[in-house]
Amino acid sequence: MLATNGRLKIAVQKDGRISDDSFALLKAMGLDFEIRSRSLFSPCRNFPLDILSVRDDDIPEYVQDGVSDFGIVGENIKAERGSRVDVVDQLGFGKCQLALCAPKSGPIKDLPSLQGARIATSYPRTVNRFLKANGIEASVVEISGSVEITPALDVSDATCDIISTGSTARVNGLEVIHTVMTSEAILIANPSALLSAAKKRDISQFVLRLRSVLQARDKMYVMMNAPVGAVEKIKSLVPGMKSPTVVPLANPDMVAVHSVVSESVIWEVMENLKAAGASDIIVVPIVKIIT
Repeated sequence: MLATNGRLKIAVQKDGRISDDSFALLKAMGLDFEIRSRSLFSPCRNFPLDILSVRDDDIPEYVQDGVSDFGIVGENIKAERGSRVDVVDQLGFGKCQLALCAPKSGPIKDLPSLQGARIATSYPRTVNRFLKANGIEASVVEISGSVEITPALDVSDATCDIISTGSTARVNGLEVIHTVMTSEAILIANPSALLSAAKKRDISQFVLRLRSVLQARDKMYVMMNAPVGAVEKIKSLVPGMKSPTVVPLANPDMVAVHSVVSESVIWEVMENLKAAGASDIIVVPIVKIIT
């Protein structure tokens, strides 16, 4: 049986906002699998892992109950479900915010003006906790579909929903008045599974692969030649993960310097390296990092 075959299980959103990135992450970890549109179960061919493709709302509970050892889900879903799971890592995709919005032309402009209002949301537990923490008495209207249209239908006075760019809210005449929480995709785990002696080796290898991919994101490997006298200045520009590598060259007055730089600042760093005396600068992407 699938439940007792001894392999690790990971629950992933079958179809939705973070599903493509979740499957891409697993592929980047070197896992060989095939997702079929009608299948809820996909075994990895080269690692003892089974992928469960399910609704995102169900993932925290599956992990909490031990149906799945791991799960990839948005922080917003974990917060709403309140399941007892461990967060292993933030994954860097699916970034959004759970925000309170109200009609631009309406009277609600800040948190105090929510007093006595009707708030439509798909996250009633999270919103109720937020209102209680802020001393606001309001009615929470639970909606499972298009929350942003409810003020126009006079179902609510304000909304609380996930927004990424805010374009949907603006199209419906809404503006953000407060961010309840920010969210991104996270890897969650069943606390007991992490302590399992039988699965310890597989779990360790899975987490190692995951973190090697995450650490390599936004990182570039930089190689250059430089005069010996410029090494100290260059080391300050590219400190590396622990320390840059400095290698002697055939010319005793020159060395090769290798280091790791964040992609977000690579152009600025290269310009500064050039000004410091570096030449023949080569930049290549990093696929995996194991520290």
